[in-house]
Amino acid sequence: MVKKIQKSIYIVRSSIPALSSISLSSALDLQTLLSTHYASVYVYTVDTIDQLDNLVLSRPDLVFSGLKSIPATSLHEEIWIGDYLDNHNIIYTGSDGEASKLETHKQAAKMRVLDAGLHTSAFTVVSSGTPLSEDHTLRYPLFIKPTSKGGGAGIDESSFAHNFREASLKIDRLSETYHSNTLVEEYLPGREFSVAILKNQGDYLVMPLELVAPLNKSNQRFLSAEIKRADTESFIAVTDLPLRIEVGDLALNVFHALGARDYGRIDIRLDTNGKANFLEANLIPSLLNNYGNFPKACLINEGMSHEATILHIVDLAFMRAEVATEEEVQLNAPVLLPILV
Repeated sequence: MVKKIQKSIYIVRSSIPALSSISLSSALDLQTLLSTHYASVYVYTVDTIDQLDNLVLSRPDLVFSGLKSIPATSLHEEIWIGDYLDNHNIIYTGSDGEASKLETHKQAAKMRVLDAGLHTSAFTVVSSGTPLSEDHTLRYPLFIKPTSKGGGAGIDESSFAHNFREASLKIDRLSETYHSNTLVEEYLPGREFSVAILKNQGDYLVMPLELVAPLNKSNQRFLSAEIKRADTESFIAVTDLPLRIEVGDLALNVFHALGARDYGRIDIRLDTNGKANFLEANLIPSLLNNYGNFPKACLINEGMSHEATILHIVDLAFMRAEVATEEEVQLNAPVLLPILV
């Protein structure tokens, strides 16, 4: 029998689907896997500040994070899980609160990418309840989605707009359904890629997959909420070396521009000229075995099993904590003054 590591890990998620980046089935899968290696592994639900406080009081050795934020007492405020855990000296997997904020708000992520001199499609943001301006400068067709929803939420065939009327109808529908701002961007018609990024011995594994969604009624391919739920897209290894380098370099540069750490997934699409453009980031990608593009990319590109991938993510968080502790010890070490004779 393998001796278990005497540490406690809390897999943290929300019971509110709009908040949680890890489903219950994925959390239970992680619990089963990690329990073969660690002494105490729990699935813990955080929907409220009280539950978050109870998590802090439990003092886990590690939080396996499946949640970016929860609402505060006001509808217009958020408590970012990474920031909260940092303030209470609890280590956790993945990126910190600042990177999570950028990832969650798609327009902010695109602005950060542009500021870094990287490519993303031209866009504008339409505030909830506000109509699209007829004199906008974006070129049709347009692609329209909520600014702060993941998992393909709000994306369907009507997300692709050929004219002002179609765009306005979609924006109104998203505003009514999600009460959120809308990201309106020029449609990128080229091939789509999902790039898994995983830190490894001070460097990064950059692991692209090409995603091919089924053709819709309008003869377009993109990953709608329905396709993502059904997991009906195809995935292909990227073997063309120049394309692999271009897509991988953009993904890693975006990852760094967003201030991400340890692991994440960057989505990329080619424009009409075949140039790679940033679509969006997911810094807590699905890790469900045989489903999520992140574990698929690790397996296809590096031969990493699902178990090896999960254990590596946990090790990265523990190692980061060890480095921080060593640096703190060195910083606080007493300075020995020379003895004057």
